[in-house]
Amino acid sequence: MNIKKKVLLFLVAATLLFGQAGLFAASAEPPGGIVTPVYLERTEVLSGECLRIDGTTYVPLRKFCALFGANDIAWNAWTKTATVTAENLSMTVRTGNVYIQANGHYFYTVGAILNIAGSLYVPIRPLARAFALDLGWDASACAVRLSRTGRSTVEQANYDADTLYWLSRIISAEARGESLEGQIAVGNVVYNRVASREFPNTVWGVIFDRKYGTQFSPVSFGTIYDAPSASAVIAAKICMEGYTLSDQALYFVNPRLATSTWIQRARPYLFTIGNHQFYA
Repeated sequence: MNIKKKVLLFLVAATLLFGQAGLFAASAEPPGGIVTPVYLERTEVLSGECLRIDGTTYVPLRKFCALFGANDIAWNAWTKTATVTAENLSMTVRTGNVYIQANGHYFYTVGAILNIAGSLYVPIRPLARAFALDLGWDASACAVRLSRTGRSTVEQANYDADTLYWLSRIISAEARGESLEGQIAVGNVVYNRVASREFPNTVWGVIFDRKYGTQFSPVSFGTIYDAPSASAVIAAKICMEGYTLSDQALYFVNPRLATSTWIQRARPYLFTIGNHQFYA
């Protein structure tokens, strides 16, 4: 091989190498976000490091936890999971998830947990619940305000076993394969019915309601008794924590499988998630 060819090959290789390096560097850049002040009582914390992304305020996990003495954080690179351990707290946070687990509670994050330039960023609201903080949005200052409640962390979860049993099963039977958001929405329909005067006032009563015929097809098919998927159990726990996508949704339907169009004709349409349309 002559010298000219060697030089040419070297230049091509160098171009490819630096081009790839630039690509990797670009992928490490944080997504667009608005720097948002966060106050603990009257003092700003983590100045310049909190970002509002798509309407949700994110904070760096390690530094936020350190504010409350939770400095023991282990990182599992294989599962991309951080485990936070403190005197009264055990919390797991996984990149890409839309929930955290704290003392057995499942708190919905709304936005996905992000890795920004090597640091785990988590929506602030579920973290505030984990550390038993009150949280408010100060619209005039475009800032988050936190205040202590007298407790250091959330208490250990104690979900009602009967409610969890039936709620997770109806979610799994009706929304298996749907996104976690779609599964939560199905759980919300059950809870909205419990709160409505038009339906029974318990989860079991709503699921097995036969006032106007069978309300949920899995009751007729028998799939209500199948073991729930792991994601359905998580969705049920998130619903039991009080999170709701809509407090109006009372009906849902998969239009491709429905044998009746009564809901679409008689009830106000709200939104669609995955294969389900939701109605008031």
